[in-house]
Amino acid sequence: MRRRLATLIADEGLEYGDRSHTYNSRLAQELAVWGDEVGVTDALHDGLFRAYFVNALNLAETDVLVDVARTVDLDAREARAVIEDRRFRSAVDAHWDRARRAGVTGVPSFVADGFVVVGAQPYETLEELMSRVGVGRRDSQAEGAEPER
Repeated sequence: MRRRLATLIADEGLEYGDRSHTYNSRLAQELAVWGDEVGVTDALHDGLFRAYFVNALNLAETDVLVDVARTVDLDAREARAVIEDRRFRSAVDAHWDRARRAGVTGVPSFVADGFVVVGAQPYETLEELMSRVGVGRRDSQAEGAEPER
């Protein structure tokens, strides 16, 4: 499984470190909800990805999460308070409940119009999912192109 994941990541041109452990990412998910709220969604997700998959850091450790938050210009004291006070616990609980109801059983999962594709998938599989739910191919050359219906 690890080899397959490393291959998929390499195929996408992403970095991947030599991880020997899997860590609980619950606190990272809670921190990410705060990141969404304050407008650093992409940067924070990238930082968390790098910390976990490239640097093999334990995302269950508050200090690791605070350091990642700091790299995207979030206030370290506030990040620590968000984590320690579990401010976004109920929001993540709601996300998990919604995912279970939608049929999500693993990460990543792609849900469209009641259909679920679980796991890292080739582009063609995701394209097939979109076609199945009536979303046409988008012209990648045209800026702001609307999907065909």
